[in-house]
Amino acid sequence: MLRWTVTFVILAIVAGIFGFGGIAAGAAGIAKVLFFIFLVLLVISLITGRTKV
Repeated sequence: MLRWTVTFVILAIVAGIFGFGGIAAGAAGIAKVLFFIFLVLLVISLITGRTKV
């Protein structure tokens, strides 16, 4: 699950660079969605990681 989280954050950063840099207008919206998916996956990873002791 952590690998997917890292993948989503990298995709969000790349899409953000393209979108906020003016290269692709739609990439900014994609970056926002991927960032929130990353946050949700991060919280899930932290919760499941703490319960498996």
